[in-house]
Amino acid sequence: GTRFRPLSFEVPKPLFPVAGVPMVQHHIEACAKVPGMKEILLMGFYQPNEALSRFLVSAQQEFKIPIRYLQEYAALGTGGGIYHFRDQILSGGAEAFFVLNADVCSEFPLQEMLEFWQQHGDMHSFVILGTTANRTQALNYGCIVANADTQEVQHYVEKPSTFVSEIINCGIYLFTPAIFQHIGEVFQRNQQELALEESSNGWQRAEVIRLEQDVFTALAGSGKLYVYKTDGFWSQIKSAGSAIYASRLYLNQYSKRHPERLAQNKPGGPVIRGNVYIHPTASIDSTAVLGPNVSIGEGVTVGAGVRVRESIVLHGASLHDHTCVLNTIVGWDSTIGRWARVEGTPSDPNPNDPYAKIDSETLFRDGRLTPSITILGCSVTIPAEVVILNSIVLPHKELSRSYKNQIIL
Repeated sequence: GTRFRPLSFEVPKPLFPVAGVPMVQHHIEACAKVPGMKEILLMGFYQPNEALSRFLVSAQQEFKIPIRYLQEYAALGTGGGIYHFRDQILSGGAEAFFVLNADVCSEFPLQEMLEFWQQHGDMHSFVILGTTANRTQALNYGCIVANADTQEVQHYVEKPSTFVSEIINCGIYLFTPAIFQHIGEVFQRNQQELALEESSNGWQRAEVIRLEQDVFTALAGSGKLYVYKTDGFWSQIKSAGSAIYASRLYLNQYSKRHPERLAQNKPGGPVIRGNVYIHPTASIDSTAVLGPNVSIGEGVTVGAGVRVRESIVLHGASLHDHTCVLNTIVGWDSTIGRWARVEGTPSDPNPNDPYAKIDSETLFRDGRLTPSITILGCSVTIPAEVVILNSIVLPHKELSRSYKNQIIL
């Protein structure tokens, strides 16, 4: 999660709370609803730590499904990890399995993908979840050309340099055990190529396999790969700014699927506008105004007259009286003084384009910091009566004045 810093210093990115629950919990929730789902495996290169172990235990209890973490010995790429752990995946005698990237937010139409596969495919075919992007943004993703009648993938290009198709890869797949034969062929080929380059320390590199470039490109046009197109919401969560947008998409979904997670206006309670998640342990003054699209974490304190909009406030943070927090992520245990204003610039997709996606914005443009969401790392202290605008503040900083368009190291 390098683009997710400074927030990924404190917690592995998949455990970062989006709409009140860890990012990967949305995936687990969707998987647990699929009939016949036997177990969930999390794979990654993270050193397992206490936060991850606690999360796994609580998620197993909540969703009543075995969940295990498998740690890669090196970063093996999107295909290398599942190939390395193929015995673990196949040990339960699975008929098929889903692969989901942790850094996407989606409605996860897994059941629909399964039904689509049962209608279209056979034991040797696979399904990619696709969605429509606009022509310019499609170049930032894997592009899929499919047969209009059968939805069979005829051509696949990862991040093409010219326009190929507006159907993009969502990073959510349905595979059968037959996929390992195709990944195995790539592995063998890598090994042969490395044997020719004797100078390289080859054992590790052969195992680094990218599903998109190495496997899908080869499978396209072979009659084994299909695309299921979704109109549901989907977005990547690459930068911290995109977490605010993902939070909005999930909060919006809560009104249909989890109304109990949304705060309501009650006599003597704060003013709630739009979709707002408030952790039950948070203490919020009745004169505060929250929303739309706000997520308040565990043990947060919000004082009198505070205004929060389009923001994520993480556990233990304290917003003193009359602060204004807009388009901001407030880090764990941070404090914002009275009458301070902390504001960022939203990096939302164009609202007038139904197919617009969030831009993977660069941190700098022309040597200057691109205006984006303001991020306060953990344990940051903002003094009273200052303005912090479009800035990133690294953890454990105590500021003494106002800042604008800066990274405070």
